Amino acid sequence: MKIENISRNPLPASRKIYINGVAMREITLTPTRLYGSKGETTPNEPLIVYDTSGPYTDPAIEIDVRKGLPKLRAAWAPQKNATQLHYARKGIITPEMEYIAIRENQGAAQQHITPEFIRQEVAAGRAIIPANINHTECEPMIIGRNFLVKINANIGNSAVTSSIEEEVEKAVWACRWGADTIMDLSTGKNIHETREWILRNSPVPIGTVPIYQALEKVNGKAEDLTWEIYRDTIIEQAEQGVDYFTIHAGVLLRYIPLTANRMTGIVSRGGSIMAKWCLAHHQENFLYTHFEEICEIMKIYDVSFSLGDGLRPGSIADANDAAQFAELETLGELTKIAWKHDVQVMIEGPGHVPMHLIKENMDKQLEHCHEAPFYTLGPLTTDIAPGYDHITSAIGAAMIGWFGTAMLCYVTPKEHLGLPNKEDVRQGVITYKIAAHAADLAKGHPGAQHRDNALSKARFEFRWEDQFNLALDPDTARSYHDETLPAEGAKVAHFCSMCGPHFCSMKISQEIREAGMAEKSTEFREQGSTIYS
Repeated sequence: MKIENISRNPLPASRKIYINGVAMREITLTPTRLYGSKGETTPNEPLIVYDTSGPYTDPAIEIDVRKGLPKLRAAWAPQKNATQLHYARKGIITPEMEYIAIRENQGAAQQHITPEFIRQEVAAGRAIIPANINHTECEPMIIGRNFLVKINANIGNSAVTSSIEEEVEKAVWACRWGADTIMDLSTGKNIHETREWILRNSPVPIGTVPIYQALEKVNGKAEDLTWEIYRDTIIEQAEQGVDYFTIHAGVLLRYIPLTANRMTGIVSRGGSIMAKWCLAHHQENFLYTHFEEICEIMKIYDVSFSLGDGLRPGSIADANDAAQFAELETLGELTKIAWKHDVQVMIEGPGHVPMHLIKENMDKQLEHCHEAPFYTLGPLTTDIAPGYDHITSAIGAAMIGWFGTAMLCYVTPKEHLGLPNKEDVRQGVITYKIAAHAADLAKGHPGAQHRDNALSKARFEFRWEDQFNLALDPDTARSYHDETLPAEGAKVAHFCSMCGPHFCSMKISQEIREAGMAEKSTEFREQGSTIYS
């Protein structure tokens, strides 16, 4: 592993700060020039934002990927067989809950989110804290509709491309740009070793789909899978520290015929694997029949369920069909079983859904799954844009996030076309940060608008550097500006290349405002003696 390949530099004009030990990012802003003054300025307070980059953007912390990240949670001594849900139900506020409360408030003076509120949401099953007791490098976070909308980034090798080094760098890169969790979906060689490197160097929760590694153990033959092989696989992964498992226990034998007339059949890899096994053996899904045993294993390590939607629609034509919603009802039944064992649960959702059918997905999930957090892949709102499915899906993601989805799984421009590279990962993460933030604004999340206000103020005042630095992707914002106006003087100019110096509406608006103030000042001087006589 080459340490020089790991992204380490802080983002522009930013520094890592710690509020009661909780890492955040502080963006420094330049002063505002006062209207009508001769160069007088007033300072702008730095903006504190949620940060997922971990120690990688803190120059004061030495990192060796061979040794892994500092073990933040080791001193908290997490215990086996005692999950965050168990503690929450007992009325106990854990160190993870205290950490998350500080983190969700983003340094605000008014504490909108309290540790007790977090405990209540976890106890009710409306939120989860994915934090395996063996992933002590992880900075605690929460997934629930009453908190900031989170995003997940998928990485992982395939049988034909990528290496361990590339996947570790993709994970660090995704965290740098804002991924709240990472799913390692490796299906190629060295699955165990790849996952170990990612876990030891990840500051965010890691999820997996254990059936992939189980399938690799039987040389890719779904019909050769057994419960024993799967059981050993989830124990192996839980021991490593995986924080949540996608488990397709809702793909029942009787639901498979419901997909026969679909346009695109079963598009979930895990769903198709289990469907093939069920049909080969004419038996019920062993993930369903052994579900309570799975719960007992996950409880030991506090691994959370991400109950997989193995029958999700893979095309607009198949959206909201009988197969999809039959499985959803079963996922609701399994949720109650997991809760009985004090295991945390979130529910996976579609998929490909046109805009007018998106809300029905959220409504049915709340109804059937007892308000467990919803975690959706998009959904993609049209099928006609290969190469641009990060956009087609972000439309649906913003909508369903507004309706109440707790976490959005990103889609990259490579969706349906190939394995994402580092640049694809960045584009996917940024696109989904936009969707998640748009949802937070629409939901009226406390503090969500602070960054919008700061950037809009910088834009109106032509503080170009602040505009770049406040952006979700400062590098791209700066490069687009500098393509046509590269000179340093352009960074203080009151126009860009779009409108030029004479057609900029904000420049004209400022001139009107300054002229108005000058006029009022003259009027005040001329009439002052009359007014105060």
